[in-house]
Amino acid sequence: MLSIDLNADLGEECADDAALLSIVTTANVAAGGHAGGGDVLAATVREAAARGVSVGAHPSYADRECFGRVSRLAEHDRLSLARMIRTQVLAVSDACSVAGVPLVHVKAHGALYHDLAVDDQAAEAMVDAVEALVGDSGTPVAVMGPPTGVLRSVCDRRGVRYLAEGFADRAYLPDGRLVPRSSPGAVLEDVDSVIDQAMSIAVSGTVRTFTGDVLHLEVDTLCLHGDTPGAVALASGLRTALEAGGVRVQAPSRP
Repeated sequence: MLSIDLNADLGEECADDAALLSIVTTANVAAGGHAGGGDVLAATVREAAARGVSVGAHPSYADRECFGRVSRLAEHDRLSLARMIRTQVLAVSDACSVAGVPLVHVKAHGALYHDLAVDDQAAEAMVDAVEALVGDSGTPVAVMGPPTGVLRSVCDRRGVRYLAEGFADRAYLPDGRLVPRSSPGAVLEDVDSVIDQAMSIAVSGTVRTFTGDVLHLEVDTLCLHGDTPGAVALASGLRTALEAGGVRVQAPSRP
């Protein structure tokens, strides 16, 4: 039987987290860089733990004003970027320890997510941060990101488990990148479009791009953004459709 994880970016103070946590199997918890942090972070981890939802850390550039969607890569070298990521991930890891659940993965947010896919030093910094975290805890932690790109290559080379991610609610370019949010049609808000795209990715490993081409995507997890309009209804409809289509929805096993 086919299976896939369904994840959402939560703890960002802009979504119905409680409702989404009753639907998704993995939560990427904002770590304070672009949103959340503090009491919001702790409460989100506690709620995920109570519902049996797998928890990952969701670090970003320190950019609350622009919600982490503007690249700050030029402000960092490898060491400072690794330090920034590790500090945010540790905040989620500490909340997981209090809640009695493991931190399973790290998934970058926004501009950092996209920079990691194309910049060698940024990708190395992410893996540096994850490996330092593993050194502190002794527990393996996976990295979540796009199916192809520099981050995946660095993880493969350095022996870090990688979770390839597809998007149910974002349009794709022919090269596998997401259509920029500034472009019309970049975010899929219609439930039928979201379901059709997610089912195609989950069942056949393909997605029809913004230009009509067919792109092959092999993924372990599907993301539906909590700040997409109607996110709860989209997530509910998507999970129902996946299960009705013979796809088991479950979190990835721990690394």
